[in-house]
Amino acid sequence: MLKGQSLELPETHHQIIIGDGRQMAELKDSSVHLIVTSPPYPMIELWDDLFLSVGCDSFDAMHVYLAEVWQECYRVVVDGGIACINVGDALRKLNSNFQLFPNHVKIIEHCETIGFTTLPYILWKKPTKRPNAFLGSGLIPPNAYITQDCEYILIFRKGHPRPFPPKDLLRYASYYTLTERNAWFTQIWQLPGARQENDHISRRIAAFPEEVAYRLIRMFSVIGDTVVDPFLGSGTTTKVAMENHRNSLGYEIDSKLIPTLKDRFAIDEDQHRFVDNVSVKTLTITRRKDSF
Repeated sequence: MLKGQSLELPETHHQIIIGDGRQMAELKDSSVHLIVTSPPYPMIELWDDLFLSVGCDSFDAMHVYLAEVWQECYRVVVDGGIACINVGDALRKLNSNFQLFPNHVKIIEHCETIGFTTLPYILWKKPTKRPNAFLGSGLIPPNAYITQDCEYILIFRKGHPRPFPPKDLLRYASYYTLTERNAWFTQIWQLPGARQENDHISRRIAAFPEEVAYRLIRMFSVIGDTVVDPFLGSGTTTKVAMENHRNSLGYEIDSKLIPTLKDRFAIDEDQHRFVDNVSVKTLTITRRKDSF
């Protein structure tokens, strides 16, 4: 299909908004092709302060907050666009009762209520250096607990499968190999997690590895598409989108991550960068009043 064809890769533009992803005022309706994100996980102690800062003090309230983001994602995604949400369930003692809080179930429920169609999800199994770690009563039944070593990558579609013009060159140029297809389009991914420590912020940043973003962007978008991450964190989705000739826009509510983002993308004091890579035209950071 591509033999003998002259294909010029489009210039891409990238914007980072330091602000709340519940309001993506910078984006028009149906203007985004792919969402790739990992939100704060409800009922994980790491995120308690963030949820409390926005008035969420219960499992259900936390998911109502996240659902406002999923609603906004639905607004900005094109018909046939895809949303990929990486989330883990939580184990926690509440009122003296140790239990599972099924975050993936709540997100599916809210996204389907909004209008998304749920597609087959991916189980991301993280290798551990403690393969025999366990909780509970040790070697004596029946009060031990299953080791929690998987997270979910939930996949949703807005409307029907996305249409393309016949023989669309950018779509064909975005192909993956048979080996990649066989590895990526399987329900269990065994990949190591990303480094969680950060030089500019005291807490762990809950980043996902570039390989996860890379696979999802290659699987569910084409060259020249726009990818959005409403919980950008340290900027992994933006970086991978840039490297794969996609436009991107990311939202991050925590302004303490600005130094991390500036370092990662070598952004100057004017918060603007013209990138040497010929396919990347601009990258900017803008801080809104709704950040903290």
